[in-house]
Amino acid sequence: MIRFAIDMYKKYEEAVNYLFFGGLAFVVNMVSYALAAWFLGADEEKVLLVMAATAFAWVVSVLFAYWTNRTFVFKSRTKDKAGVWKEFGAFVSARVATGLLEQVIVVGMVTVSVDDMIAKFVGNIVVIVTNYFFSKLWIFKKKNG
Repeated sequence: MIRFAIDMYKKYEEAVNYLFFGGLAFVVNMVSYALAAWFLGADEEKVLLVMAATAFAWVVSVLFAYWTNRTFVFKSRTKDKAGVWKEFGAFVSARVATGLLEQVIVVGMVTVSVDDMIAKFVGNIVVIVTNYFFSKLWIFKKKNG
């Protein structure tokens, strides 16, 4: 049984690592938000402070996700400064695009009377899958040779 588990992990290592570190990025996002909201005194009556705490948490979690995706998931071999900045810029651009995609999905579903938690769940699934393919096929694409 252990051998089977090891073999399955090796076969699907990238996807398993992506889901594991994605889960950690979620935790980082939530903890960063909670700390920023506490520090700022944000609550449902102080919407601008909630937005600031949300933005802070997004930045922290995207930085964490970039590092873990680069290091542990896609194992990027890019070492030169220009290449790393290009990779980082592509990563952030993709995360901004999928963040906007999630907003469109959630608002669109809620507008047609879908429960907001169901809409958020569907939006998150689409974003997770899309982020994986952006990362695999564009950002951390393996170079031939």
